[in-house]
Amino acid sequence: MSTGVRVMVVDDHPMWREGVARDLTEAGHLVVATSGEGRQAVRVAAAARPDVVVLDLQLPDVSGVEVIRGLRAVLPEVRVLMLSASGEPQSVLDAVKAGATGYLVKSAAPAEFLDAVRRTAAGEPVFTPGLAGLVLGEYRRLAAAPANTHDAAPQLTERETEVLRLVAKGLSYKQIAERLGLSHRTVQNHVQNTLGKLQLHNRVELTRYAIEQGLD
Repeated sequence: MSTGVRVMVVDDHPMWREGVARDLTEAGHLVVATSGEGRQAVRVAAAARPDVVVLDLQLPDVSGVEVIRGLRAVLPEVRVLMLSASGEPQSVLDAVKAGATGYLVKSAAPAEFLDAVRRTAAGEPVFTPGLAGLVLGEYRRLAAAPANTHDAAPQLTERETEVLRLVAKGLSYKQIAERLGLSHRTVQNHVQNTLGKLQLHNRVELTRYAIEQGLD
């Protein structure tokens, strides 16, 4: 049996949060932190360093989408599994564009949830049945319209292009930093700048762009 996954649970309902944490622990995973608020979750995650964050979409202080962006800023390699009562298409797309690896509705069976955590930790996109096609369709739409981005001819610096090429090869930010002799934060800043220039949302879209440009 594989070793347990380091998981953080973020949900503003204490009973639900504790129940999910208990299920994870009983399944052999390590719950490194829990939180009921988005901003607190980002601060705690930076110290707890979970592999996977199980995140509710609706939180009392900020939206789950904002939390995803905050988590990705402090832990670029973290995987986020949304666990929400909402299966609305726009909610799903917003979460994925922000960087969520998967999206599961709260009506999922416990076994389905635990399987989703394992698969999310492995970097596999996991979606409630019926939502996967929606996300795939959106990515196909985005991939079919890269010409607009190309027409704008965004100017990347030599270093940004170098970092982008290594991202496309699948290297982690830490590996890129070591290879180029940069700090982790500098690599992260280059990636964020590149995302902004290309008007992309996450590493998946960035990798696709690099492949389209022949940078892989």
